[in-house]
Amino acid sequence: QVPLVESGGGLVQAGGSLRLSCAASGRTFGNGAMGWFRQAPGKEREFVAAITWRTTATYYADSVKGRFTISRDNAKNTVYLQMNSLKPEDTAVYYCAGKTYGTSSLRANDYAYWGQGTQVTVSA
Repeated sequence: QVPLVESGGGLVQAGGSLRLSCAASGRTFGNGAMGWFRQAPGKEREFVAAITWRTTATYYADSVKGRFTISRDNAKNTVYLQMNSLKPEDTAVYYCAGKTYGTSSLRANDYAYWGQGTQVTVSA
């Protein structure tokens, strides 16, 4: 197992910003990719953003494009999700996910490693 530890969630007003971090310990994802997914109460888990580690190619859900930015720090083995212009509909538990080889994927089933999740709440 490759523990993924998320941090940075919290409560913010609409229009505000948060930055989520996901630190991977042990094995790296240098030949693979990492992504962020979220799950709101009563809804299915959905793709938010992903990054292919080697090329830094990024992908975003249409709902967050232009507001969220995914990035990675190779030295710290950490991936970030900068979230700006937050909306109440962004409220969810956000999960970090990793796959050890291949390019980014929008499908949760393609990721073998998951963090415990961090709550993001955006008030109106």
